[in-house]
Amino acid sequence: MGKKILVVEDSPMTRSLIISSLEAIGDFTVIEAANGFQALRKLPEVSPDLVITDINMPDINGLEVVRFVKQSENFKHIPVIIVTTEGRDVDKERGLKLGADKYLVKPFEPAQLQEFVRELLG
Repeated sequence: MGKKILVVEDSPMTRSLIISSLEAIGDFTVIEAANGFQALRKLPEVSPDLVITDINMPDINGLEVVRFVKQSENFKHIPVIIVTTEGRDVDKERGLKLGADKYLVKPFEPAQLQEFVRELLG
């Protein structure tokens, strides 16, 4: 069975693009969350090997998801990729400081996301 990736993205179109990018490079089980609240609910249920999250979402944003994952004893080992429209250096620094492993600005090249996934999942 492939690795499990939790994709947290409120835009169905972007979520679909991320998922098709992942399916092109491996046998991954993708768990979808349409917002941060769903992501935090699904984390303990699925114990993913990787989390890919947007920042700007209703209710709980992606930075809060990153903070939760990285401060949790059970999940802090899980790598996180932020995929967002927030491209300023200050946004990237904030995301990485909270513990994100990679930061990708939309619109992104699927090859770049695929490279990050390969790097983080081995």
